[in-house]
Amino acid sequence: MTYWLMKSEPGEYSIDDLKRDKQSAWFGVRSYQARNFMRDDMKVGDQVFFYHSSCPEPGIAGICKVAKAAAPDVTQFDKKNKHYDPKSKPETPQWVCVEVAFVKKIKLIPLAALRAAPELAEMRILQRGNRLSITPVADAEWNYITKLLIVS
Repeated sequence: MTYWLMKSEPGEYSIDDLKRDKQSAWFGVRSYQARNFMRDDMKVGDQVFFYHSSCPEPGIAGICKVAKAAAPDVTQFDKKNKHYDPKSKPETPQWVCVEVAFVKKIKLIPLAALRAAPELAEMRILQRGNRLSITPVADAEWNYITKLLIVS
């Protein structure tokens, strides 16, 4: 199993929205590297930290899992959607999305708490200049966060 961290602005889509919906497509990703993670590496059953970003207190807000493998992101074809891509065609889609399913909401683990843990010093989201909305999480990082931070 592979572990992931997926960022969303809570004003756009939050862990509470996913809890309500139970399952949702993770559409609108327009980074080639993040797209490639979804297309090539994410598998059904992979566990995911749901991270709230661009908000007063960013951090890990819950856990979800990959419920459906990558498929074309339909927002790329919709001219009225902010994620529309005029270069993408239905016969040659540029963008994909996976579907994620709600697992649980947790007490927010703030970015400051992640930064304060020496065990997480190499975590991708904490690296200077990282702007990716989807990043892999190492087994040791996942275990540290789920066993030590969530329990406390």
